[in-house]
Amino acid sequence: MKLQINAVNFDARAELQDFVQQKINKLDTFYDRIVEGEVFLKLGNNNQIANKIVEVKLFVPGSTLFTKEEADTFETATDKAMDSMTRQLKKYKDKITAH
Repeated sequence: MKLQINAVNFDARAELQDFVQQKINKLDTFYDRIVEGEVFLKLGNNNQIANKIVEVKLFVPGSTLFTKEEADTFETATDKAMDSMTRQLKKYKDKITAH
């Protein structure tokens, strides 16, 4: 799967990009027809406790799946986003295989 990682208004460390890449690659085990994906890493409002935002957009045949999660670290937000995306992929796969 082709994956584009965008860090908005900051430079993401290579370790963070590798971490996100590895997590997203694992989604192929739930649905192997993911065409491509985009990940946006953003810094939220500094007044908030959870100010790291991860947005994941996956393009699958006939649809686009999206999730947005916030946490105090990018790694935690990525884990939460992967849980959400895993549920969405399973639901999408069940829906298309039911027809």
